[in-house]
This record gives sequence, structure tokens and C-alpha cells, in this order.
Amino acid sequence: MFNSYTENTLAYDPAECIGCKKCWEVCPHGIFFADGKKAGIIRQTECIECGACALNCPTGAIFVYAGVGCASAMMYAAVTGRKEACC
Repeated sequence: MFNSYTENTLAYDPAECIGCKKCWEVCPHGIFFADGKKAGIIRQTECIECGACALNCPTGAIFVYAGVGCASAMMYAAVTGRKEACC
């Protein structure tokens, strides 16, 4: 069973990475780090599934179902004016 507190939809294929550093620049939680000339993932469970990394990856090395995690709850709260959900 999928546990959203310990798992998320973030997937990364290092073979497709060209080391452009865009994922490092756009990730609000610092999930990516320099691993030689390619990106690596650290603290994957802290990914809020916002999708910024996947949208900015020129090679498609990163995949995430954007809008299914914590980021979606925060955006919904902001748009509706309701109290922010806890993540």
C-alpha cells in the first residue's frame, strides 16, 4: 500500500541526466545534489511533488506526478482562502 508520508512519485533516471543543474535550482526542498557531473537525489521523502524539477529537466530524466502531494494541498489552500493543510 502507498504511504504518502514515506513515499512519493518522484523518479529519476541518472542515465538521462546531462548535469544542467536546473533541478537543483528550482527544487524548493533541495532534493537534488551534485553527484559528479550529474544530479543525485537526497531526502527523497521531502519531495512535495510540485513538479518544478520535471518541468525544467530538458532531457526528461525526472518524473513526478505533480499536484498529488503536499504542494497540491498548499496551492488549494491558497486559491480557496482556507487554512493551509499540514504536510
